[in-house]
This record gives sequence, structure tokens and C-alpha cells, in this order.
Amino acid sequence: MKVRFDTVKVAAELLERARRKPAIRTAVVHPCSPDALAGAIEAATLGLIEPILIGPDAKIRETAEKGHLDISGYRLIDVPFSHAAAARSVELARSGEAQALMKGSLHTDELMGEVVKRESGLRTERRISHIFAMADNSYHKPFLITDAAINIAPDLLTKRDILQNAVDFLCGIAEKPVTPKVAILSAVETVNPNMQSTIDAASLSKMADRGQIRRAIVDGPLAFDNAMSFEAARTKGIVSPVAGDPDILLMPDLEAGNMLAKQLILLGGAVSAGLVLGARLPIILTSRADDTASRTGSAALAVLMADAQANGRLGFTPEG
Repeated sequence: MKVRFDTVKVAAELLERARRKPAIRTAVVHPCSPDALAGAIEAATLGLIEPILIGPDAKIRETAEKGHLDISGYRLIDVPFSHAAAARSVELARSGEAQALMKGSLHTDELMGEVVKRESGLRTERRISHIFAMADNSYHKPFLITDAAINIAPDLLTKRDILQNAVDFLCGIAEKPVTPKVAILSAVETVNPNMQSTIDAASLSKMADRGQIRRAIVDGPLAFDNAMSFEAARTKGIVSPVAGDPDILLMPDLEAGNMLAKQLILLGGAVSAGLVLGARLPIILTSRADDTASRTGSAALAVLMADAQANGRLGFTPEG
């Protein structure tokens, strides 16, 4: 029998954990849509962030007025357009004035283009990647989907970084020691020389056996059904310590990850939060179409990540 849980309860527990940590100074980049601005204000009201609103002054104030949002208590830095807002936010992060970044109503490429510049000071030795933290009441625990927003067609070594980022994140924010289970997804569960994703999956599994990936139990290739279902794996004769119980789904490419996450949200009723890993500070990266609850959940994850990073539990070190 499948175990179901209450996703609302899971979200509430996440918020409660984050609210016990200090609020983080967060540069909110171009919050010029009602959801982007409301999400930042809600996160501030909950004690998660201390927002610094960066964008065109008149446009932000107009958005606040139309949404009946009070921004009088928050610092506002006036810049003329979204790209300038991204550049200014990175300056604040580099100087330590901001402890996190939050994407507002601008394209991901605009913000991340500034973050990944070598002179930004925000890069580490790891490849930057994205996670969707998901909770769906048809699955028995929260899980991560990675990468669904940054790395379009990752090669083997990029996938290694994406995987390690996600593992270190879960280990870092956990309240007790954990060993995450990682399912490396493809369309099939056997190695096929004509499907590069299956070769990468098999290589990553062996790399984990040899210590090139740390603190995780890794298996693949696995198809989505036998990754998420004990019954499906048993029917296909798959013996795996991961099948039916993964904490992390490593996707073959961005397209697959993005489509899976959005299908689960829009058709499956899953709740989600988005975060960028592998940088020197948390980057709250949600879709411009995401609602306030998703933005608030993402802020909660950023608070937990910032706490883990401050206490040396993540392992991302600045790029030399």
C-alpha cells in the first residue's frame, strides 16, 4: 500500500524550521510583478528574509500600489532596468551586503549571466546547478529534481557536480545525519550505447562506488516508473537500493527535468520550491509564473542553506 502524506504539513514544517534561523539579507532582483513582490514581502513578514528591493523605483512602487502591498519598511535601490538590477544585486552579494539573491520578474538568463561571471566573486569550484524541491502526496517523502533550470545538456562531469550539489544540500540542511538516495533517470533501466543518458548513469553509479561522488547511494539508469515505485521495479526484476525510495532524481537534461517538474505541479498537485546550488550564497530561483507560496518555500530553503553554509556543512568553496 502506498504511503501518503500531507503536503501542507510538510510545507508548514519547512517554514517552521527556517523561522527558527536568523533572517537573511536578500537582494530581490527586479520585483516588478505582483507575485514577485508579494512573495518577497510575505517571506519578510514570516521572518525569513530582510529584502532589499532592486529595480526601477517607479515600477516597483506602481506594482506595490496596484497589489495593495506596503513596501515602506524596505530598502529600495533604484536602477533603470532588469539587467542593471541583476548587476547591482551581484555587487551587493560580492560585498557581503546581501546574503542571498531572489529572482523577481526577469529572465533567468539575465540574473544567472551576472552570477556566473568570473569577476562576480560568487562562483565556487563546483558547476552551478538548480534544484526543484518537490512534495507530492502520492509519494512518501519530499524529493529533489535536478537540474531543471541551469544546465541545458550536461556532460558526465557536469552531472557529477549537479549530483554532488544536491547531495551536499540535503546533507547540509538535514537535522540528523542522512545518506541521500539518488536515482539517475533515463527512458530505460538498461545501458544502451545509443542512449548517452544510460551510459552517463552507469558511469555515475560506478563513480559513486569508487568515492568520486560522496555521501550518497546512487543507482542508474532507472526509468521514472521503476525509480519511484517499488512495485514497478519488482515487476521488471530490478534489484536496487534506490528504486522506489529516491531522495533525488538526477535528470538526463534540462528539458526532461523542467517538463517533469511542471507536470507534477500543474497536473499532479505537487508543491515546489526552487533554489540554485553551487554558488557562494543561496539564489532563490523560481519561475515568473510561480505563486507566492512557492516563492516563500524557496526562501525557507535559502535560509536553511545559508545556515548550513555558515556552519561549514555544504562544502562549496570559493573558486580559486
